[in-house]
Amino acid sequence: MKMENPALVELDGAAGEGGGQILRSALTLAMITGRPFVIRRIRAGRARPGLLRQHLTAVQAAAAICAAQVEGAELGSTQLRFDPGAVRAGNYRFAIGSAGSAALVLQTVLPALWLAGAASCVSVSGGTHNQSAPPFEFLAQAWTPLLARMGVKQTLSLLRHGFYPAGGGEIIAHVEPVAGLQGISLLERGPLQDMHAEALVAGVPYKVALRELESVLAAFPAAGQTVIELPMEQGPGNALLLRVVHEVGCEVFCGFGERGVSAERIANGVVQAARRYLASPAVVDAHLADQLLLPMALAGAGEFTATEASAHLLSNKAVIEAFLPVSIALSQCQAAVHVRVCASG
Repeated sequence: MKMENPALVELDGAAGEGGGQILRSALTLAMITGRPFVIRRIRAGRARPGLLRQHLTAVQAAAAICAAQVEGAELGSTQLRFDPGAVRAGNYRFAIGSAGSAALVLQTVLPALWLAGAASCVSVSGGTHNQSAPPFEFLAQAWTPLLARMGVKQTLSLLRHGFYPAGGGEIIAHVEPVAGLQGISLLERGPLQDMHAEALVAGVPYKVALRELESVLAAFPAAGQTVIELPMEQGPGNALLLRVVHEVGCEVFCGFGERGVSAERIANGVVQAARRYLASPAVVDAHLADQLLLPMALAGAGEFTATEASAHLLSNKAVIEAFLPVSIALSQCQAAVHVRVCASG
């Protein structure tokens, strides 16, 4: 998908939701298309603007994989220029050095390696279960299976859990190259097949997990339940995961324990998120919708229904359309949003 004499893409990092998604999508698309970009006002809409450790690690990882020339790659930087070279398959290890999201770094670089000429292995250490980012189970159980239907060949392994604030977790991805991606249609999710709640505790009382599961079961009595007690050295940390499986697709709703926040309140947040999804006819929830948009754009075709058009999805749409000759149309369809991707030009 490399372009001849690629034009520079100029991006405003404060546009839309104004977060790190704009930067991550730009890095992914620059690697794949060969188009350089400049982004200004990075994360200007956040309390701590500029590049944090996880964003800087994503830049460094992308640069390593495609031998890019980069200006502005330093902590706190609000402007970055990225001139990509050719993507190189291989074995890579990246360390965030904090509890920043390993999943988001992986999601930045993996799409380029899907289209590389040979197999790759990528290890990222940092946070695996933390706020404002997808946990490992979301990547493995919700995201990856739908990518497989598009032709992606990747497997994910969790070597060690990493919670905020200590981090120290590690995820490894193995990727086989594909010639191209195929668009898919996700318009009906089919009947509910399974619900299962899983509470993780590391260096946190076991009873916390039990109270979380009790709250989930009060709302969904038929759901299965599991407590996973991790080694103390992987904590302190707590996560509650609720897997909802339909005939077409799986969603993973999550909550994370916080000091001073009751187990019941954490569980209630997860329950309410699942209820909103189940009350909608949409195939995918807002978070998964955002993460399906880019692979469908790379395929040049695809459609799905989502619970809502989030600010992340709209920002992602703008960045994708700046790099690729695709059109992304959004329309309201009953109590869901219909998202359609097609080639343009």
